[in-house]
Amino acid sequence: MPRLAPGDTAPDFTLPTADGEVSLADLRGAATNGVVVYFYPAAGTPGCTKEACDFRDNLASLQGAGYAVVGISPDPPAALAKFAADEGLTFPLASDPEHQVLEAYGAWGEKQNYGKTYVGVIRSTVVVAPDGTVTEAQYNVRATGHVARLRKLLDVDA
Repeated sequence: MPRLAPGDTAPDFTLPTADGEVSLADLRGAATNGVVVYFYPAAGTPGCTKEACDFRDNLASLQGAGYAVVGISPDPPAALAKFAADEGLTFPLASDPEHQVLEAYGAWGEKQNYGKTYVGVIRSTVVVAPDGTVTEAQYNVRATGHVARLRKLLDVDA
């Protein structure tokens, strides 16, 4: 899968959530500095929970700096609703079961885990500016510490 790079135009999307739909256009319109779009493999798993809770714990400072946050996975909306309720997540979680957005962003492809190769979600984060261009694109990120590194990169104060 081709990956996005700074300067590329971010593919627009509208995806279902537990509460309706979320679109990149709406998020861009509501954020003065951009949208943090992060892709994760599965709601409720240890790494995905760690990453989502890090975004939750840093959401106020990210929003204060003008960024919106959305998480995208192949999980169905009902699983996303349970995940959000269990972890107190207040940002949108979008469902992409057909992997169309995951593929368009380069976050779906071959990966290795414990010596086995398979196709799945590549943990990734793409920051989209209000004009729709990509300002950051990170692939194969680690769940632990990722949000702290992203905050530093975006110059978001604690």
